[in-house]
Amino acid sequence: MCGIVFFYQPAKSDAERIWKVERALERLVHRGPDDSGTHINGSVVLGHRRLSIIDLVASHQPMQDPAERYSLVFNGEIYNYRELRTELRSKWNFVTHGDTEVVLAGLIIYGESFVEKMEGMWALALWDTDEELLLLSRDRMGKKPLYYQCNSDEFLCASELPALACLADNPWAEDEDSTFDYLKYGFYLPGTTAYRRVREVLPGNCLRWTPGRKPSVRQYWSLSLDEFPGTKKEAQLLLMDKVIAAVTKRLVADVEVGAFLSGGVDSSLVCSIIRRDLKRPLKTFTIGFEDASFDERAYARLAAEEFGTEHHEEVLHGWDQRELERLLLDHVGQPFADSSLLPTALVSRVAAKEVKVALSGDGGDELFCGYQRYQARNVLRWYSRLPDGLRHLAAKIIRALPEPGAHHSRSMLKKAHLFLDVVARQQAETPYVAPLMFEPSHLRRLAPALEGMGHVPPQIPEQTSLDDITHMMTADALIYLPQDILVKVDRASMAHSLETRAPFLDRAVVEFAFSLPRSWHRGHFKGKRMLSATFSNHLPNEIWRRRKQGFGVPIHAWFRDALGDRLLVMVSEDKTSPLSAKAVSTLLAEHRERGRDHGYRLWVLYAYLVWRSRNA
Repeated sequence: MCGIVFFYQPAKSDAERIWKVERALERLVHRGPDDSGTHINGSVVLGHRRLSIIDLVASHQPMQDPAERYSLVFNGEIYNYRELRTELRSKWNFVTHGDTEVVLAGLIIYGESFVEKMEGMWALALWDTDEELLLLSRDRMGKKPLYYQCNSDEFLCASELPALACLADNPWAEDEDSTFDYLKYGFYLPGTTAYRRVREVLPGNCLRWTPGRKPSVRQYWSLSLDEFPGTKKEAQLLLMDKVIAAVTKRLVADVEVGAFLSGGVDSSLVCSIIRRDLKRPLKTFTIGFEDASFDERAYARLAAEEFGTEHHEEVLHGWDQRELERLLLDHVGQPFADSSLLPTALVSRVAAKEVKVALSGDGGDELFCGYQRYQARNVLRWYSRLPDGLRHLAAKIIRALPEPGAHHSRSMLKKAHLFLDVVARQQAETPYVAPLMFEPSHLRRLAPALEGMGHVPPQIPEQTSLDDITHMMTADALIYLPQDILVKVDRASMAHSLETRAPFLDRAVVEFAFSLPRSWHRGHFKGKRMLSATFSNHLPNEIWRRRKQGFGVPIHAWFRDALGDRLLVMVSEDKTSPLSAKAVSTLLAEHRERGRDHGYRLWVLYAYLVWRSRNA
């Protein structure tokens, strides 16, 4: 993977522009420690940091065409670049063997529409000197990040927010609409950031900009929900072919490729295909926790032994304040509420000692109906039909029992408490955008000054309205996945110069999975039915039967200890924060008295205050 920078500012001298771009590239060295380059063309400077994966010696960037009209900086991998190279060969004299020159040639010959031919993950910037035209593009699912700031006389663009900030002349101001979105969902809505007038290019979109004009945006891909016309058996055969092909494409590299292995269905299936279907040697990586309810090492070891991988593991003993705050401030660059950022960074660090590329199982839950919240929505239908008195009595009994700190996969009482949270949020989560961090009444108490704020969420395809679980899956794939999961994995892995690839996010797999009837994916009590029916022989029964867990972190214990103390200090010291110090203290007190587990809610506030401590 790589880091890219584009900078247009005619008011500055060449020396000033180069200095700013080099500062930005210094902030991206983790994304590309193998090579660095800049190219200046009039008022434009392009910069690039490279992590060499394909064509290790050549393919230096920024890359120009022979006439030096076009300049490209590119971050990503195009898995079908060899086929595209063959298609372009009669029209272009290739001098390298990588995918970057294929992208450059294709965009010059076919124009912007060439991105529709590309299969992979990318963020790119192409500058046309003659037309003074900038083209930005981002892959369909939003695997690779791309941020920008556009003013009347300048355009700034970079792979990460801290690098983009190096290009700006003035400090950025907090966007309070975005702050409300963050407190509501735990992440920022697509296209927005924590800062006013700082945007991200949307997944599946191209942006064009010419000096003196506003950017124009075109969506080149959208998720199709056309129904599969065949039988279930035909669908299983096609799904197997598509998933195996997706894994095969993501093994293309001139360096060794490994894989994350949690012992869950998705990562285990990817590893099984590599070893059993493709007969490739494989190094696998996992981490564990001292808290047994969060520790998945036993299942990861089981899978590693079953597949015959060279397995590596490490244990996360507690939260590392400096490491966590470094990840938030120097890599994410804005508040981020997914606490699994820290263990994802740790497993990436372990993997980076052995390989430069790791495959993951990301996307499996969104595509194949794996999240527990889908099951909760099924149960909610039944629960809502009960008499009011019976529902109130059940809720009273459950809330009278202290909420366990254990992972929900190990505790029915924990599941019951979480289900009551879903019940309380039901109205606020309709129509569904993403799981809410707080009930609306709690959010009003925590941040009364932000009431009524927030951006309008993106529209979800109308045809999902007939089936609320399909609607949830679609929203999770188009909003939660790119804004949370993929941000976490990209920043955590690239912090250790590790490229991650997600076979389930292959375009063919995504579109096919969403073409299948939802009933094929989930029954009354179990998801991923289509995946298990198709690949039943690929995994041990223990893994198919295990409870859904996810990459949870025992933050409940951390906030009952020193992390809770730090939260109180931060909220009391930040006098201009929109958060109510009294409401935060009350929430922490409830958590520490063990009546409720507010760990993930407190984490939302902690991450926000950490960010404000740098930006206040």
